[in-house]
Amino acid sequence: MSDLRDLYEEVILDHNRSPRNFQKKPQGANRHAYGFNPLCGDEFTVHLVVEDGIVKDVGFEGAGCAISTASASMMTQAIKGKTEEEVHALFRKVHDLLIHDGHGEPPDIGKLRVLAGVHAYPNRVKCATLAWHTLNAALENTQHETVTTE
Repeated sequence: MSDLRDLYEEVILDHNRSPRNFQKKPQGANRHAYGFNPLCGDEFTVHLVVEDGIVKDVGFEGAGCAISTASASMMTQAIKGKTEEEVHALFRKVHDLLIHDGHGEPPDIGKLRVLAGVHAYPNRVKCATLAWHTLNAALENTQHETVTTE
């Protein structure tokens, strides 16, 4: 179990130190959403370029704790090139993993499986889900509503 926790911490720290697609508003971004966690102050804006039902590019801006930043960074890497339907399915799988404490059959989500380590810190689950809920709102193009984890 120690090896899994070490991997979780290593991945979170790496993505927090060097978040992928951070401070990036892709040229031609046509979907946006803003998310805010009122309990801790984490906030992100997700920008998507969606063409012909495919996420061609993604970026995010904002500020958050290590877990929320790492989750957003990993999310942006995972969704590029996927169809909207695939992204919605990935959202549901990651959300289930984070919310249901890893019980049951682990979802097939590749490297994102490391996010299961968030369960060691129950108060941080909302941190890990913020970017994902914001992504979901961006896909739905609900840019005028603030996404919240509450």
